[in-house]
Amino acid sequence: MPLVRIDLRAGRSAEEKRAIGDAIQRAMIEHLNVPERDRFQIITEHQPEHLVYDPGYLNVERTDDVVMIQVVLSSGRTTEQKRAFYARVAELLHEHPGMRPQDVIINLVEDTREDWSFGNGEAQYLILPKEEWK
Repeated sequence: MPLVRIDLRAGRSAEEKRAIGDAIQRAMIEHLNVPERDRFQIITEHQPEHLVYDPGYLNVERTDDVVMIQVVLSSGRTTEQKRAFYARVAELLHEHPGMRPQDVIINLVEDTREDWSFGNGEAQYLILPKEEWK
């Protein structure tokens, strides 16, 4: 189960926030082998003084439309899958809602299946057959 955290400046419309979440989910399905219904996202809006970033770090020119995306997911994806995911997210966000690729920051954090509980105080990934992870 990926857990997606999306941090952005306050003021975006509900439609823009939905489009951002949809794009990330689509890219995870396409490139990280995430099941379609495996969608858990937290979108947090920040006042300008609470979203701090360097506008030119690593020679990428960012604006105040910057969006920081962190995905916590089980380990096992290849470098090629990760790079394809980053590119696809930037592409989809450019298409809709019209974000600049330079304003998309993504961080993947890997863990193991034993690090997840989906309720009832159980580690479902450890006790349920893989076919039921959908």
